[in-house]
Amino acid sequence: MEFSCDTKSPAEALGQVHEAVEKKSTIPILSHVLVDASPTGLRLAATDLEMGIRTFCLAQVKTPGSVAAPARRFLEVARSLPDVEIRVRALENHWVQVSAGRSAFKLAALAKDTFPAMPDVPLPLADIPAGTLAGLIERTAFARSSEESRYTLNGALLVLRPGKVETVTTDGSRLSLAVREIEVAELKSEERMLVPRRALGALRRLAGAQESDTPIRIARDEGHLFFSAGDSIVITRLISGQFPNYEAVLTQSNLLVITLDAAGFREALARVSLLASEQSHGVCLALERGQLTLSTAGGTAGEAVESMDATYSGDPLRIAFSCRFLLEFLGVAKSGQVEIALKDN
Repeated sequence: MEFSCDTKSPAEALGQVHEAVEKKSTIPILSHVLVDASPTGLRLAATDLEMGIRTFCLAQVKTPGSVAAPARRFLEVARSLPDVEIRVRALENHWVQVSAGRSAFKLAALAKDTFPAMPDVPLPLADIPAGTLAGLIERTAFARSSEESRYTLNGALLVLRPGKVETVTTDGSRLSLAVREIEVAELKSEERMLVPRRALGALRRLAGAQESDTPIRIARDEGHLFFSAGDSIVITRLISGQFPNYEAVLTQSNLLVITLDAAGFREALARVSLLASEQSHGVCLALERGQLTLSTAGGTAGEAVESMDATYSGDPLRIAFSCRFLLEFLGVAKSGQVEIALKDN
């Protein structure tokens, strides 16, 4: 195997597949990336047996071939090189030489035969625009659970319907639901997919790297989910578990509705939260006709109070929330109007 290309292309491709490299594996091959050089260019793949990523980059291939190169070291070398032509060739006894300008490296590789095979991609269920999918993930990712033991809550539920797409996350204390109405012509019935945490991050980066109208092809088989765009694909094992029945907690009637300017609410809340309790992060919301007053309970740090205009016509009401939860939501609802709907205090 021997090829040459600019340093940016392999660095970007290696950075993409490196997300699927096993960091602490006792199986050496899982810390490597499979580099397959063909006349059309390079195909790179990495997997930790739970998630796999494949991608492609252009190169001038002199001698086709394959090698399993150490992923982290290969990536660090590629990123360290100046913007010149990089030359890579396989040597005897599974060594790989990387050279550019006056720099030269030799990396100890492994035989390609021991690299795990990835599943074949089935026919797609649906195509979702990359911009739509990236936006849905961005607006819900903050509410995922960070507890590794709660694996069904570490990722997100992706719901595909013929007329709309939803993503849902929850950590047990809060729930985030994002919905986009979009015609999914290929879809015949509802599909629910629980996307694991690491795969969700890889999918977010895959969608974010595309033009907003580029379709993300979504497929599944009995044990895997597949998300592909162009020459890149993210493969992940399905999670065996039940996501909470989120529809049951979405109250739709007898609500008191407050309408606020999102940016103004975020800025006021951020100022008041400076003196919130470090333990509870609590901020009190006092509502009266046409006005919202934010305040922190008196404590050793001091007190903070700020009022702002609000569209509200109900009876006076006081309620406290974690400012951190509200600020994380307002971090993705950056502009426009935000509604707070309350059953009671």
